[in-house]
Amino acid sequence: MNSRIENMSEEELRQELKRLKDNLCDLEETHSFTFEKTTVHIGAEQAQSMQEEYEEERSLHNEQIAEIEGLLRARGQ
Repeated sequence: MNSRIENMSEEELRQELKRLKDNLCDLEETHSFTFEKTTVHIGAEQAQSMQEEYEEERSLHNEQIAEIEGLLRARGQ
């Protein structure tokens, strides 16, 4: 677990959780727009690279969100 996150107050954790969820939403919207709603041609290699980067960033956000939610649950007990 990230020691920076462990040392945050409950209010700071809630703010960080909101920030991460907002960032994840923005990331998903950007990805959706790029790959589903535009007619811009992206080469296969670049598309694959963008997809891998998206999946890695999305996974990182989800891990951080789960970590903070777990901490908030643990503190609520």
